[in-house]
Order: sequence, then structure tokens, then C-alpha cells
Amino acid sequence: MITEYTKKDLPNILLVINNAASKYKGVIPDDCWQEPYMLEQELINEFDNGVRMFGYEKNNTLVGVMGIQELESVTLIRHAYTLADYQGIGIGTSLLQYLLKINESSSLYVGTWKNATWAIKFYVRCGFVI
Repeated sequence: MITEYTKKDLPNILLVINNAASKYKGVIPDDCWQEPYMLEQELINEFDNGVRMFGYEKNNTLVGVMGIQELESVTLIRHAYTLADYQGIGIGTSLLQYLLKINESSSLYVGTWKNATWAIKFYVRCGFVI
């Protein structure tokens, strides 16, 4: 089930982001890595800057998140993460398809780390162009 999440869900969203982001350790530049990867205040700032977060629940547990942020005539995919134990089973694809469906009116863009080859392959597989 996919639903929109709010600031009241910060602990659950952060759990997913920081669990999934552990995959970046040693892959992204060292000066861009921190533990935890995202701090609570950073996520609060994202909400305050218009990021809307959506979550995928399985067995009443949040296992994946993905956000969107509208900026002028484009919409950005932001903070797309799935718990490590749930990766590769379609949760990210379901979230992305949901966001594509609710965002038919503007161009959709995504950015990721250059060395996060698994993420780049995912977005290309979903129809994005490098």
C-alpha cells in the first residue's frame, strides 16, 4: 500500500533512508558520507522546502520511500530508498509508477550518485534517459 507521509512520520522515514543509504558507504565520495546518512533536521528541511514523501508499507511496516518536489515547470524525484532486506522485489518500481501517475503534468527528473550504478540501472530500466 502506498500513502503520503508527513513530518509526524520522521522516525520511520529516516529508518528506511538510513538503512538503505548504507549501500552508499565506500561508493560515494567520503566527504559526502556521514552516519547517519540523513539527519532528522535535514528531512524536516526537505518537507519545509516542498518535498512530498510517499511510502510503501508491507505487513504494516514502512519498507520504501520516495519523494517528489515541484520546482517551477519540473518535478524532481527525491530520496528514493527501500530497506535493504526488501530491495529487488519491485517496491521502488511501484513507488516510481505511483509518482509518475500522480504527476502527469510536468517533466520528471531524477539525480543520483555517479557510482551508484544500481540506482542508475533502475532509473534507466524505468524509462529515464541519462
